Amino acid sequence: MEQSLDKKITPATDGVVIDHSSKKEGEKSVYIESYGCQMNFSDSEVVASILAKEGYQTTPKMDTADLILVNTCSIREKAELTVRKRLEKFNAVKKTNPNMKVGVLGCMAERLKHKFLEEEKIVDMVVGPDAYKDLPNLLAEINDGRDAVNVILSKEETYGDIAPIRIDSNGVSAFVSITRGCDNMCTFCVVPFTRGRERSRDPKSILQEIENLAQRGFKEITLLGQNVDSYLWYGGGLKKDYVKASALQQKTAVDFSKLLTMAAETYPRIRFRFSTSNPQDMTVDVLHTMAKHPNICKYIHLPVQSGSDRILKEMNRLHTRQEYFELIDNIREIIPGCAISQDMIAGFPTETEEDHQDTLSLMDYVKYDFGFMFAYSERPGTLAERKMEDDVPQDVKKRRLAEIIDKQQAHSRFRTEEFLGKTVCVLIEKESKRSQEHWSGRTTQNTVVVFSKENYSVGEFVDVKIEDCTSATLLGTAIGISADI
Repeated sequence: MEQSLDKKITPATDGVVIDHSSKKEGEKSVYIESYGCQMNFSDSEVVASILAKEGYQTTPKMDTADLILVNTCSIREKAELTVRKRLEKFNAVKKTNPNMKVGVLGCMAERLKHKFLEEEKIVDMVVGPDAYKDLPNLLAEINDGRDAVNVILSKEETYGDIAPIRIDSNGVSAFVSITRGCDNMCTFCVVPFTRGRERSRDPKSILQEIENLAQRGFKEITLLGQNVDSYLWYGGGLKKDYVKASALQQKTAVDFSKLLTMAAETYPRIRFRFSTSNPQDMTVDVLHTMAKHPNICKYIHLPVQSGSDRILKEMNRLHTRQEYFELIDNIREIIPGCAISQDMIAGFPTETEEDHQDTLSLMDYVKYDFGFMFAYSERPGTLAERKMEDDVPQDVKKRRLAEIIDKQQAHSRFRTEEFLGKTVCVLIEKESKRSQEHWSGRTTQNTVVVFSKENYSVGEFVDVKIEDCTSATLLGTAIGISADI
């Protein structure tokens, strides 16, 4: 998943540091670093809320914190290596602050469990993604001198009753989690093992959280899940158990299309995004809902991973190349001008040059607006790691990845050039990184737009005429407050 909020990236880590408030006299403080997908950043906000009730204030100052938490990602090997290096840093800090406690949260905690306590002697606490409500008990354990572990996965949506503390917020954009877990069992992915089976959150609690954000003036909300299109509320429980639900439960069930409709119609002045979609689960109903409501952003993150049918089968992706093309065609027809982005893996086991060319040709067909591209890295515990040899040489992976990136940059440029001369609606999110005289915001298609500040303010929807572009950014002039969103 892509990052959409203005987060402070620490050069040493490429992680994100929570900076909500400063430590007050007599209070306990917690320093949190987050890595990985948007779900992790959202979870960190939940953790901050739980700890606030225990008297902890979040702080950007690692050296003086009473508690250090690192919210981890296991998707790629690089992310795990980064966390291990950070733990070494925390160890150095702990020598000067021996009362400090250190905890590992998230997917890496779930995957490695007790190994963290055994190998990383610095770690006092290991907490899986579904166990954050147990943090008060776990903190009591470590304060009594005992190691603490809870990596139990839940069958229910775990945090629907918690109002997250909005961390490092721009006051404009926010995340709202609607599902947890994944049932798809792609052979390269650890998520089903670290986050469990799919379960959805009560739509009433989702709308309540949105209401809270609306009252506080937020203008854009991203609905989050490992696979949002799988959202299905029938009274609680795992999605796989829906077949056992009563006739009444099935009749009154809320799917993702209905949830989108409820949100868009209840809050017409809030702009809604969602991430991530899975091709085999995205229905035509969702596309028609997006087309119907102007406040649902015309942008779909649609990971494909490969353009080769053979590799898709090896990955256990539950769609074919042709089925993906049909979905793309439906999107283009039902939502003209909708932006589409991708996830792509280069060098999956057994990938041939022909498979790679299939990926490039698929990209030529779609011409994605932007993408997230990676060389394959073997993840322990996955089916690919257990059953397949990582047989594509590293130099070949790097070359294929470079070709994918080059093609995506060309396509991104093609897409941004389509905006030249057009007027677009932009939600102002922040000051431009490169100029104090300019605002930065995004279109409904998720494309970044930079324009002169003039008399406009953060949080306003502004019509901007596009005059120039790069492959990633539109440049233009504001012509007035937008009547549409």
